[in-house]
Amino acid sequence: MPRHPLAAAAAPAVACGAAASGGQTKALRRTPRRRLRYRTVGAEWHACPVTEIDAKIDALVPSWMNLPDVAERLGLEITRIRPLIKEGQLIAVRRGENRVLMVPSDFIGDGKIVKGLAGTLTLLKDDGFTDEEALEWLFTEDPTLPGTPAQALRENRGTEVKRRAQALAV
Repeated sequence: MPRHPLAAAAAPAVACGAAASGGQTKALRRTPRRRLRYRTVGAEWHACPVTEIDAKIDALVPSWMNLPDVAERLGLEITRIRPLIKEGQLIAVRRGENRVLMVPSDFIGDGKIVKGLAGTLTLLKDDGFTDEEALEWLFTEDPTLPGTPAQALRENRGTEVKRRAQALAV
């Protein structure tokens, strides 16, 4: 009986797309346009991991907004929010039971994205930061800044924040 290429019966952790309890998979059928499809036999499938945050970062960020709320505050259609995230102008992470994509509400100002946020996120990504590490840095108190870098961006002190982000690379 063929096994799914990603299923790892002996692995203690469940791999992306692998059966949860080492269950076996069977090939369903081959269609002209598709490769073999698989179904599980005796086990559940787990989806691939997505960007989620840990409790520490979740505690640092004071409030969150889901994507429809972000679209409403920015005066955009909901279909324009995901491209903003993909382009690096916003960071969104999955939170909660339903794993809904959410954006920190401090990133949204009066009908627009906070000035300087996109440039700061670009600097952090260029320095090798992941989305989670960037969120942690943006919402952690900085003794040289009064408050957090996210607060400084909201108060139009983006130059100071970008200097500190550039200093991280050195």
